[in-house]
Amino acid sequence: MRVVFGLGARIEVWAPGRAPKVRRMSRTSSDSVTVTADPRWSRVLSRDPQADGEFLYAVRTTGVFCRPSCPSRRPRPENVTFFANPDSAQRAGFRACQRCRPDRPADPGAEVARLCRLLDAPDEPPGLADLARSSGLSPFQVHRRFRAATGLSPKAFASGRRAERFRGALRSGRSVTEAIYEAGFGSSARVYQQADRLLGMTPSAFRAGGLAATIHFATSPCSLGTVLVGVTERGVCTILLGDDPDSLARALAQQFPRATRLPAPETMAVVVRRVVELVETPARPVRLPLDLRGTAFQLRVWEALTRIPAGRTVSYAELAAAVGAPTAARAVARACATNRLAVAIPCHRVIRGDGDLSGYRWGLERKRALLERERG
Repeated sequence: MRVVFGLGARIEVWAPGRAPKVRRMSRTSSDSVTVTADPRWSRVLSRDPQADGEFLYAVRTTGVFCRPSCPSRRPRPENVTFFANPDSAQRAGFRACQRCRPDRPADPGAEVARLCRLLDAPDEPPGLADLARSSGLSPFQVHRRFRAATGLSPKAFASGRRAERFRGALRSGRSVTEAIYEAGFGSSARVYQQADRLLGMTPSAFRAGGLAATIHFATSPCSLGTVLVGVTERGVCTILLGDDPDSLARALAQQFPRATRLPAPETMAVVVRRVVELVETPARPVRLPLDLRGTAFQLRVWEALTRIPAGRTVSYAELAAAVGAPTAARAVARACATNRLAVAIPCHRVIRGDGDLSGYRWGLERKRALLERERG
C-alpha cells in the first residue's frame, strides 16, 4: 500500500490499477480560530459582493475556490484558506467553482468601482502594481480597463480625488494645514508646489473664497444679449451670456465670491472685442489665452469639446467615448454644465442622443442660435 498526502486528504492506494480511496484529514481547532479571526471570514459569511475581486476563499474538503459572494453552502471555517487571486488558488491545487466562476473576470463596472474605492482612501493610494495584485490582472489590463471606464488613469483619478478632498476641506473652513493632511497629502511642500494646478491660486487664497485672486471684467452688448468677459493674469477665466450686465456681474460674484473683481482696463478692450466676434461668428478659431480651472476629468472633456468641428454636433455618449470613458455620459454632461467659457469651449455642440438640444447653461435659444450660425 502507498500513502500519498494531498490537499487536506490522505489518499491510500491499495493496489495498482484500482481507484484510490480518499480519507479527509481532520483540521485542528486552531485552524478554525485563525480563520474566524480573519476579517475576510465575516465577508464570506455575509456573501459580501463588494469583497469580490479583493480575495478568494478555497475549501479543502471540496478542492474548490470561490468568490466571497458565492451562493454555495457556507463551509466550515477550519476547512477554509484565503487567496489573493485565481492563479494562486490554482497553483495550490484548487479548481474554480462552477457557480460563481471566480476564474473569470468580474463585472468590469463593479471591479472598476472597487478600484475607485481603494484609490479614494485618504491614505497613500495603492500603486498600479498593488491594484493589479488585488484584481488578479496584469498592470496593463488594470490600466486599460480603468481608463476605458473612467477616462482617466488610476494615478490621475487618485490625484483628482485628493484635490477634490483638499478643496472641499478648505471650503468647509479647515485650516490649510488641516486640509492638507485630511486630503491625504504627505507634506505641505508638495501641496504648495502644485497649488496653481490644484486651485489656480494659493491654498490660503482659495480658503478665503479667492480673496487674493484679481479678476478684471467687462460687459458688452451682442446679438445674443449681453456678454461678460473675466480675465486673470493667466487669461480669460470666464465668458458668460445673459440678458443684462447686472445679472452677469452677480453671476461672476457667485463664481468667485471673495475675489477682487475690478472693472477692466482699456487694454482689455481687444480681448472683449474678440469674444464678441466669437459670439457673432462661433465657427471662427479661438485666439484667446484661456485660464481653465477644473478637475482632471473636466479638463479632459473641455479639451475634447474644442476638437468638435464647427457646424457639427455630438451626443453626450459620443463625447464620453471620445475621452475614453464610454460609460460616463452623465459625468460628461456635468462637465459640460460646469463650463464657464461660453462659445470658447463649445459645449453648445453637444446634444442628446435622440437629437434633442437638451439643456444649455445660457439658454436653449442661444444654443440654437449658435448652432444655426455655425451651419450657415
